[in-house]
Amino acid sequence: MPRAGWKKPETERRLSDLVSVGVLTRVFPPGLVDEVIAKAGRTEQRHRSLPARVMAYFSIGMALYSEGSYEDVLGQLTDGLSWASGWRESYALPSKSAIFQARARLGAEPLKALFERVARPIGTDQTPGVWLAGRRLVAIDGMCLDVADTTANAEHFGRPGVNKGERAAFPMARVVALAECGTHAVFAAEIGPYSQSEATLAEPLLERLEPGMMLTADRGFFSYALWRKAVATGADLLWRIRTDKAGPKATHLEDLPDGSWLAHLRQTHSASARREEPVLVRVVDYTIDDGRENPTAYRLFTTLLNAGEVTAIDLAASYTQRWEIELIFDELKTHQRGPRTVLRSKSPDLVLQEIWGHLCCHYAIRSLMAEAATHSGHDPDRVSFTAALRITRQTLAHPGAFPP
Repeated sequence: MPRAGWKKPETERRLSDLVSVGVLTRVFPPGLVDEVIAKAGRTEQRHRSLPARVMAYFSIGMALYSEGSYEDVLGQLTDGLSWASGWRESYALPSKSAIFQARARLGAEPLKALFERVARPIGTDQTPGVWLAGRRLVAIDGMCLDVADTTANAEHFGRPGVNKGERAAFPMARVVALAECGTHAVFAAEIGPYSQSEATLAEPLLERLEPGMMLTADRGFFSYALWRKAVATGADLLWRIRTDKAGPKATHLEDLPDGSWLAHLRQTHSASARREEPVLVRVVDYTIDDGRENPTAYRLFTTLLNAGEVTAIDLAASYTQRWEIELIFDELKTHQRGPRTVLRSKSPDLVLQEIWGHLCCHYAIRSLMAEAATHSGHDPDRVSFTAALRITRQTLAHPGAFPP
């Protein structure tokens, strides 16, 4: 029974039409959500208690409350309705089964489309840590996520081997992402099974590069084909290269005043490869004295050939910014998802939906952090993500509604 004094609002809208997801709607406005749902063909033909728009926000909300039940997450999303003075006594939350079925109807495609429509680099000309010689520093790297141990997930995603004849406890999905180093904003991603290499998943991401960017990458990404494709985008590159026998062989051309040197790279594995034009790169070799007897040696290849524009020391210092993407993955895996937390979805399509929800959620939080940092004159990647996540969880549901 409704408590004394409560009156039903004079509206034909149902509870599910009024779900407010607070800060998330600033980054993913309802009109855009409806648009991607329609393009994916997920618009309902009949009025449901959990329509597709609600479930799109629910999928993002799951990333904020990864350890909560379906009912808990939906309860958080509906906490701040204009109905809030009385809905708890007069409205029963849908069952876990109903929420699961609504997730399945939505699928992964709308969440992927939503992320791809919105996500982009967000640093401004004044944002600290975003630029090197007028180029936007971005990084590419990959991570793996444990997913629920079901037959369908194991068959689709696979699992790594642990010891000879043994397999890991959980299947794993592999995620490769492009991120802006200075703001920690992930602006492009590819998701695949564990068996797909990071380099394979990275290839379609290169389409998101553009002139004026500087892409950093670690030793696992270099191949002649991937380097050439990245160069063709017009972006500049700063990649660490293996220095062992498996690494590419650089033919010395010219020493530069700052200690770096120009070189040609040429494939030699076949006659046709040897006939290709060599790749011109600038090589930066250095070591980091970490107190060990054999300090770590680094070799970087870059497309920035002019030592007068960017010195070798500046390039080496800028390469350390690649580490920011490792911190981004820690934000996603440890703080947002929760340490040692396995993704809950039991089918491959819903695993993908859940991961895209995590990426949307992280982007929304980082967007608002960058905005706040800009207004206060702070460096966005030095603002506490943990604190921002906690505040977002506390303010997710606030009085208000979006149109039905």
